[in-house]
Amino acid sequence: MPPLIEMTGVSRHYRMGEETVLALDGIDLSISNGEMVAIVGSSGSGKTTLMNVMGCLDTPTGGRYRLNGNPVEGLSDDDLSGLRNREIGFVFQNFQLLSRATALKNVELPLVYRSVPRAERRARAEAVLTRVGLGHRLAHRSHELSGGQRQRVAIARALVSQPSLLLADEPTGNLDSATVNDIMALFQELHLAGNTIVIVTHEQALADRCPRVVRLADGHVVADGPGRAGAAA
Repeated sequence: MPPLIEMTGVSRHYRMGEETVLALDGIDLSISNGEMVAIVGSSGSGKTTLMNVMGCLDTPTGGRYRLNGNPVEGLSDDDLSGLRNREIGFVFQNFQLLSRATALKNVELPLVYRSVPRAERRARAEAVLTRVGLGHRLAHRSHELSGGQRQRVAIARALVSQPSLLLADEPTGNLDSATVNDIMALFQELHLAGNTIVIVTHEQALADRCPRVVRLADGHVVADGPGRAGAAA
């Protein structure tokens, strides 16, 4: 099978006044279905730009990007939106949940946008919340949940559409160390179940728990190999 993510010579330039900022410079990257990969780098390394391109929130200035066989470069905003909705589930550092909605309603939301019938929405949302260990918290609102539980709701929401790629941006940045362990254990369970997971982080300790680590610096891939989890395996 072709790679889920295939980037060849991907660059991204930004104009700031009369200056051109080179955020990504000739990125070659391939990620297969079922991999769990950390994208790591310091501030200014290009990892946020890479995440935006990988997540179809932005398009390359140059090079080629294929997501599950779909060419991304040159797509219109509407086409990018459609590709995101079909292929990607996002998990963010600040959870981005609706505070007045229950866990169940938060997880159902992507299916509402897809016009999935109500009974099917509820059944799928209940199933995925149970999968992440929150089957007993369906009716709790966001403010009634701990930080770790809110992130589990966010992960369930990302999974409910059965995306090809789970893309997590600093997913443990607002959590204490014990909860970080719980969330990373959940990601590892999902990975073992066959989900493709990319975690974007500046924390080396978090990256080391992934089987593969891609390191960026100054818009380049400077290292690509097994993390401690991969080396141990």
